[in-house]
Amino acid sequence: MNSSVRNSLFGLLILTTPLAACAQQPSAAPKGVAPAAVSSIAQSGAPQIVTGLPDFTQLVEQVGPGVVNIEAKVGTRQVANEQQTPDEEDIPEIFRRFFGPGMPGPQGPQQPQRRGTSMGSGFIISPDGYVLTNHHVVDGADEVTVKLSDRRSFKAKVVGSDEAYDVALLKIEASGLPSLRLGDSNTLKPGQWVVAIGSPFGLDHSVTAGVVSATSRMNPFANQQYVQFIQTDVAINQGNSGGPLLNTRGEVVGINSQIFSASGGYMGISFAIPIDLAVSAAEQLKKTGKVSRSMLGVNMQAEITDAEAKGLNLPDTRGALVAGVQEGSGAAKAGIEPGDVITAFNGQKINSREELPPLVGPLPAGSKATITVIRNGKPRDFTVTLSELDTGALAARSDDDADNADAPATPASDQLGVQVANLDAPTRQRLGLKPGEGVRVAGVSRQLAMDDPRLRPGLIILQVGRTPVGSAAEFARATAGAKKGDVVMLLARDPSPGGGSQFLAITVGGAG
Repeated sequence: MNSSVRNSLFGLLILTTPLAACAQQPSAAPKGVAPAAVSSIAQSGAPQIVTGLPDFTQLVEQVGPGVVNIEAKVGTRQVANEQQTPDEEDIPEIFRRFFGPGMPGPQGPQQPQRRGTSMGSGFIISPDGYVLTNHHVVDGADEVTVKLSDRRSFKAKVVGSDEAYDVALLKIEASGLPSLRLGDSNTLKPGQWVVAIGSPFGLDHSVTAGVVSATSRMNPFANQQYVQFIQTDVAINQGNSGGPLLNTRGEVVGINSQIFSASGGYMGISFAIPIDLAVSAAEQLKKTGKVSRSMLGVNMQAEITDAEAKGLNLPDTRGALVAGVQEGSGAAKAGIEPGDVITAFNGQKINSREELPPLVGPLPAGSKATITVIRNGKPRDFTVTLSELDTGALAARSDDDADNADAPATPASDQLGVQVANLDAPTRQRLGLKPGEGVRVAGVSRQLAMDDPRLRPGLIILQVGRTPVGSAAEFARATAGAKKGDVVMLLARDPSPGGGSQFLAITVGGAG
């Protein structure tokens, strides 16, 4: 047990001990208070002093039996490098995953972990023993135990687990179990009361309540880009992971998953996975043991800047800028191109790239979707047939880069300040480029490097605006008409392993 958890539990013991002592001596009158006064205080017929506040006692009585405690025993595992694991106090935390004692957390390279037990929560979704919890509660566990509210314990089988949704489906061999009713997370609105039941710090069936703070919150973790979280102010702590978030009807509307914390403890911001998404994942896990997701086949870059909006002739900075299109994908077949800005998916507005994957991922592969883009300043609609997400396509590129291209650089443009060089056939092949595609950045002016440090020697320029370039001469022609103050968009690819493509907005004559 780590020091922070031990201190917290010790503090709880200190606080509760005097209360227990008082409860053992009900007949003793407080010093200076007459026995008659004590008798009067003990009477239960006094009117309610506080009224109008929500009372969750009936909800907890009905729902509590369906909430379970989960213990996941983790064996010794060798991880990456052999550097020492940092102390929890030294780890910066944002949207930190949480367990009970021994939580792994967002750590760096580490020594083999010693065997231990992580604690979390879960809830029964069917009388025959299916249980929902978080992926990170049982991830890598050698043995999982589910403990019911009546103190019975069962060894659980992990039917399936999905990291991207952070959902795991367990099965225990039992029948006639109390199961929870599932609600509709799509109907949640900010301000609604919600209740959480779980095992923070191993304290079984702890109840906390609060309100929905926001819906459709995005998560900065790359592997959870398909989840739009429910944000609440319900007190959630280590060990609450996997427990139910309930509406006032006692229906599960979410799975408590994460907290925003600078200390590892509750700070008023908690996140839950919408139950409709979790149930969809659970159904797939039950049938196939895995979760499938759909994709458009586009690579999108970070939020659009004012300069990029000007260079792309956009009315504002809203939308998802397409920096690359996967060959053979639904987007490629539909005619979507780098430089298009996606502004709507099936009629739902897209303000940033983070909003698109949660809409695309849950749809079945083979379904058709209408994509609205802005191209050359005008909106256009495309019908895209979605394909199944191929995780193998995300493999890192070759370790080779283009810094040793064989052709000399062209002189730098006085306006743009970029020197480029031709690429030879072997270099293009190593980078996965087509014949006649791309030029290498050989030099950048000092002013341009200061304006945008992302533009550096070694990058591969694929397009100037919407015009593909495959030689230094083509690059020169594409940039020849640029005047001081114009914004020129360069589609650049990072040739390093795992590098992607992005548009860079270059202001001719400097940022000023």
